Amino acid sequence: MAATVLVTYKRILSYSLWPFYLESRSWLPRLTMGNNHSNSLGIPTGKGPNQVGCADLMVDHTIQGTFLRLYYPCEPSSHSEQPVWIPAAEYFSGLSDFMKINRIVGTRIISYLFGCYKTPALWEAPLKSDGKYPLVIFSHGLGAFRTLYSGICIEIASQGFIVAAVEHRDESASATYYFNKKCEIEQQDDQASDNLEQVWMYYRPLKPGEDEFSLRNKQVHQRADECMRALKLIAEMNSGRIVNNVLQSHFDWSTLKNSVDLCKTAIMGHSFGGATVIETLSKEPTFKCGIALDSWMFPLDEEMFPGVKQPILFINSEKFQWAGNIIRMKKLDCTTVQRKMITIRGSVHQSFPDFTFLTGNWIGKMAHLKGEIDPHIALDLSNRASLAFLQRHLSLEKDFNQWDPLIDGKDENLIPGTNLMIPPSLL
Repeated sequence: MAATVLVTYKRILSYSLWPFYLESRSWLPRLTMGNNHSNSLGIPTGKGPNQVGCADLMVDHTIQGTFLRLYYPCEPSSHSEQPVWIPAAEYFSGLSDFMKINRIVGTRIISYLFGCYKTPALWEAPLKSDGKYPLVIFSHGLGAFRTLYSGICIEIASQGFIVAAVEHRDESASATYYFNKKCEIEQQDDQASDNLEQVWMYYRPLKPGEDEFSLRNKQVHQRADECMRALKLIAEMNSGRIVNNVLQSHFDWSTLKNSVDLCKTAIMGHSFGGATVIETLSKEPTFKCGIALDSWMFPLDEEMFPGVKQPILFINSEKFQWAGNIIRMKKLDCTTVQRKMITIRGSVHQSFPDFTFLTGNWIGKMAHLKGEIDPHIALDLSNRASLAFLQRHLSLEKDFNQWDPLIDGKDENLIPGTNLMIPPSLL
């Protein structure tokens, strides 16, 4: 499925099988050009004035609960370390399943290539007390999970936002988990973590003969509901509700009280997450605007389009989009609400997730994880256009309006609208 976040990543593994076989050779790092030994590769740090912390939150241990990673401006902390980028071995298995390769082989390769990378944020560092922060909910793409867009989330948080990256449990993530209670006879306290056992759920592939729209439409509705639940949860914590984090983190979640400006909320997502942005906007008017990164429009029922009342910014890659998908985006055009579209020259669908920064040019381009444009330039353009759009529609008192021209595609690396030729008769 061309629309997925990691579909082309299968190629990187097929091209990496032979160097994996030679793993013990001292010259392997030069061959793979994208493994943990390279000092030139890594997820970019935030460019804003704030250091960024992150923490995981799971409220309600069941599959119906809320699971997210929070990125936020933090206080400097000598006790905080950077977390591992892929936080559990089961995610390696999930990625292997998603790409339809042997789990044992795939897990070893992915772990070798990417297992030691760190997320450039301070784990569970204290929240910086600096008034109320605007909020962005982030939705990942098909086959991804909550940590794979940290380059985007960290940059937005460094500029003075709280960002909640939801991990979806609609079977569109390559892997995620929840908890079941152990046998009743063992229980003393329903909420005690030692009375819960971890249950992993993995990506569900399309079954032979199954109607894909029915599956994806059902998933996008669940995804929207999960984004709205995340918003509700953060709103409750902002009002002073004490939450029970099933993950037993050391972060003081009570510090979120009166720290979020709920009048300044937005939703953002990539690919399937872009469709989730549109679906969520139609359901939840609290969100003031949405940013859809290389959105995959297939899962959406066009009958809900008139219900989307908020401004939307579509940021597309040059190599992924096709006419039918753009036509569906253009059906959201409105004369009374701002709908903008820009395309990043030389970019590919994978120019948005973190993988683009963790592979060298040879493997990255061969696997379509990198485009012709420098990935740092591509992400900077996307992030700055997003920040300018957020300032405009959240009424922020920032200096992001310096990047207003990007919203209109005014940059040598941008195309206003789309690079595709769409006959007017089809619009």
